Order: sequence, then structure tokens, then C-alpha cells
Amino acid sequence: MENKFFETQAMHVSDITMQVTDLQRSIAFYQDFLGFQVMERTAHKAMFSADGKKALITLEQPENVVAKQRRTTGLYHVAILLPSRIDLANFLKHLLQAGRAYTLQLGAADHLVSEALYFSDPDGNGIEVASDRLSSTWNWSGEFVQMSTDPLDADGLLESVTADWNKMPEKTLIGHIHLHVNNLREAKEFYIEGLGFQEVMAFSGASFLSDRGYHHHVAINTWNGTDAPIPDSNETGLHVFTIAYPTKEETEKAKQRLEALGYSVNEDMVKDPAGNQIVLSFN
Repeated sequence: MENKFFETQAMHVSDITMQVTDLQRSIAFYQDFLGFQVMERTAHKAMFSADGKKALITLEQPENVVAKQRRTTGLYHVAILLPSRIDLANFLKHLLQAGRAYTLQLGAADHLVSEALYFSDPDGNGIEVASDRLSSTWNWSGEFVQMSTDPLDADGLLESVTADWNKMPEKTLIGHIHLHVNNLREAKEFYIEGLGFQEVMAFSGASFLSDRGYHHHVAINTWNGTDAPIPDSNETGLHVFTIAYPTKEETEKAKQRLEALGYSVNEDMVKDPAGNQIVLSFN
């Protein structure tokens, strides 16, 4: 993991809040299985951290919560970025040892820029656990980076196992968020012209966006359909995520660009055209 693509040098997704149907069940998953620390907890909310200082994932159980309807806008997956390939190897061993419940839904891919494992939490929220390859090995053609979805060399990865998995490494971050939207042109205008990301890769129905040369901090797709509805506020899934800018000045400029495009920014919060809610912050 190279921190120049996060922290103070690049705008990035710093944290995410998701809604769940059974908070206690989800705490068992995120704490006991994934290995996050619980920073704060109430009857309807839990905040999870890798280092005990900064919350990366917050879970909320709203009143009258219902399961998310299929094929809506919202979260496709959130990527948990581990510090090293060794960490990913240790986690893969842990995932395989967890048994049928997780291995049946396990997906895996070599994206050239990273290696990734895919599964879902108990409410069907998409989770990616990944580690990046060094940016010096990424192939660029002008402003576009080469990515792929090749088979993961799981056997080769497991050769790097060094320890049993017992907790998230302290330097774990949110690597990116991948969203379902319902109009790619409008979403690209929002994220590129408004928020200030750059498009670094695109293919059928999807666009990958980054800042300062990362492979992607945000991805958007219309794979649920260009008429996909926006979920109700009490449905499980994405509630809000935070985009952190390097400086307050850059945050304010982003707000001005969004308002010039016709988007309302209220107390640092804005919704993209597909109803995904975003907090604008700075490091």
C-alpha cells in the first residue's frame, strides 16, 4: 500500500456507513470474522476501526429496517485495502478455513494493479479485500491505466502466508468504493466535473475514477440498469460515505463546482444523481 494515494496527498474515500438488519449479527461478522476493532457502540450503531483511532466502517440499524430490494442504485462493493500481499495471503487462508458459508460465495481476481477477494456481509453488502501491487508496475497509456479481471493465482498467494489471521492490520484503509448508478453520463459529470476525480479506465457501462494517479478511488456502473430505482432510506445497504480532500480549500472548491452544476450541498453533504449520499471533508 502506498499512502501517497490516500491521507494528505490525494482525495479519497475515508470511511463508509452501511445499514443492516441485525446489528449484533453484523458485529460478529465485522469484529470476530473480519477482525476490526469496535471503537464505539450503541443499541443501533457500531463503529469499526483497524487502528483503534479512525473509524473506517460504521454500521447502523435503522428503525423499521427492511432488506434492500434488488437492482437498485447504491453499493456494489467497498474495498478494504490491506497494507501488503502477505496480509492478503493470511486473510485468504482465514477465509478458506471459515468453511462453507463464505467459500461458496468467494470470488477472486487479479486486476494487474491489485489482487482481490470478493464476498458479502450478512446483509448482502459487497465486500472486497485487496492488496495493491506497487504503482511502479502499473501500465499506463496516456491517462488510462491497464486493469483486467484475470484469475487469481490463489495457490501462489497462499505460498506467502506467514501467520494466522486474528485482526485487521493497523494500516488498513478504504481503498475504493464501487457504486451502482442509473445514468453514467450524469454520474461522470458529478464525480469528474463536480468532485474533481479523473477517469482512468472505462468499459461497458462502467467508469473508474481516481485522483493523482491511483488506479481508482471510486468506480461507477449501470449494471443494475439505467432505470434502477433509488432505495428507500430504511433499506439495508449504503447510507453514506466520506470523500476526504487534502485541504479545506480543495473541499470548498468542490462544493462550488457542484453548486454550479445544480447540486445542493447542505452542511458538507451532497447526493449524486443516483441518490448516493456523500460527506465532503478534508484531512
